[in-house]
Amino acid sequence: MDSEDDMHDANDSAEDDFYSGGEAGLAASDDGDADYDFADHDSDDSAELLSHRQQDLKDERFRRPALPFAGARQRGDGVGYDGGRRKQREQSYCILSDAGIKQRQGDDINRVSTVLSISKSEACALLRSYNWSVSKVHDEWFADEERVRKVVGFPEKRIEMPNDRELTCGICFESCPYASMSAAACGHPFCSACWRGYISTAINDGPGCLMLRCPDPSCAAAVGQNMINSLANEEDKEKYGRYLRRSYIEDNRKTKWCPAPGCEYAVEFVVGSGSYDVNCNCSYGFCWNCTEEAHRPVDCATVSKWILKNSAESENMNWILANSKPCPKCKRPIEKNQGCMHITCTPPCKFEFCWLCLGSWSEHGERTGGFYACNRYEAARQEGAYDESERRREMAKNSLERYTHYYERWAANQSSRHKALGDLQSLQNDKLEKLSDIQSQPESQLKFIIEAWLQIVECRRVLKWTYAYGYYLPEHEHAKRQFFEYLQGEAESGLERLHQCAEKELQIFLEADSPSKDFNDFRTKLAGLTSVTRNYFENLVRALETGLIDVGPSTSQSMSTKNTTSKNLGGKSKSGKNKTASSKSGSSSRGVDDSNIWTCDQCTYVNPKSAKACQACDHQHR
Repeated sequence: MDSEDDMHDANDSAEDDFYSGGEAGLAASDDGDADYDFADHDSDDSAELLSHRQQDLKDERFRRPALPFAGARQRGDGVGYDGGRRKQREQSYCILSDAGIKQRQGDDINRVSTVLSISKSEACALLRSYNWSVSKVHDEWFADEERVRKVVGFPEKRIEMPNDRELTCGICFESCPYASMSAAACGHPFCSACWRGYISTAINDGPGCLMLRCPDPSCAAAVGQNMINSLANEEDKEKYGRYLRRSYIEDNRKTKWCPAPGCEYAVEFVVGSGSYDVNCNCSYGFCWNCTEEAHRPVDCATVSKWILKNSAESENMNWILANSKPCPKCKRPIEKNQGCMHITCTPPCKFEFCWLCLGSWSEHGERTGGFYACNRYEAARQEGAYDESERRREMAKNSLERYTHYYERWAANQSSRHKALGDLQSLQNDKLEKLSDIQSQPESQLKFIIEAWLQIVECRRVLKWTYAYGYYLPEHEHAKRQFFEYLQGEAESGLERLHQCAEKELQIFLEADSPSKDFNDFRTKLAGLTSVTRNYFENLVRALETGLIDVGPSTSQSMSTKNTTSKNLGGKSKSGKNKTASSKSGSSSRGVDDSNIWTCDQCTYVNPKSAKACQACDHQHR
């Protein structure tokens, strides 16, 4: 990297590249809306809001820089953060607190009440009946008001109670003064004590109280919120209010609760974004569609299969089949991990047999090969007697080894991400202040370190899910698998460089006694590595989400397209020196011919062999 200004120029260039594809991303998402059931039901209701928000996003992108990553952290204002940068383009959702839910719910009730000229209590009941869709309420009401009133329980005209000094309660049959009697819109009178008992019982029975009807068995008139507020005690009113807010979130197809344990935030999602990743104010990231943790670049179906496989018993059976044999007598599986071929089953069976041929040990001895061989097994094997069982055992073993390979690396990145989150919290709590004192720099000038750690956390999440992607990549697509493994290896190699710089090299300055003259070089290096890693991973996500379409059906075609796609993934940012080494991901083979490329020593950009200078930074190739 030549200077810090150059680094910012590189970042701006990378963001321009990102924005140039922004409209395509929004357009492409229209085709995917059919996969999400809620989009079809609320398209009219959200059309106006969506158009305004998309225009705001278009205008906003020219005013603020944005970070391309979908997995951004959020602050209390509901704007996504990732690496300290504002994220606006893909902001397709709004985080709602309890106060925000109340406000939006009240706004919707007021809108319906004003347009239809009905009470707020009636508007609330209407919205509940139509899943809180304002547009649906308007459409149904103006299409057939009489039918809607009958369904919801609104008489066309309110019937007043008889204007007598005393009235008989329809529940306890006691005569009560007129002032102590109440009735719904149907006019059936009941005393206040019976109303309170009726309402309290319904509320304690659960959310069904939101559709409460008149106590008269022959009447279907709705009991509105106004009667709840006037007749119920404070505890019941509070509980009814909670049910009402839950209904607003759970029945509304545009809103969901954050699935994180203990989180009380809700999310309102606006259809039209290319990403379904949501980042709650509680710092938990999840997928809007399936409510599992955020999992780009893997689709929801793959995540579902992967999670099911991790919890299923099938892998246990594969392990048993691959690593054990059944006792010939009692059929219990036995694992042999060392020793000779003489096996004795556990009590009460105690059957002694040969591990190789599973024959009784009484028929074995020196004549059959001793304790470490079995002539009978070798002879029978040559005749094909054990072919089927050996084939099944070998298949199970290969399947188990393949699954274990991907699962161990998936779990390792999960663990690394959790550790990085802990390191980030520790850095924010005390280390950043300590570093500020040692280096005599304000904390505002050290945000590049927080940005690097946020990027590490996000990249660990992406890298984790690439192993689920690789596990389900079809075996017969050799070129695509080969190219995927290369990209995955490069991604992990780059992330390891960033992680080591943010962890090991930072520690040197934390342990220093006085300001270091090398700190500015460290700042430039770490910011550059962060930028390069961010660009690579965001393009890696795009490539995997599109199914690696650049890769053809043959290996030769894969090799010919490798330079082009690697160039696209490289971005235009600058960083420290790159080491093109084998990845720690443990993939079976990279299989990439590096003779036709060279990597820039200055910015790590991958260039074709014919290029005399780096196509990203113009650094001359030696």
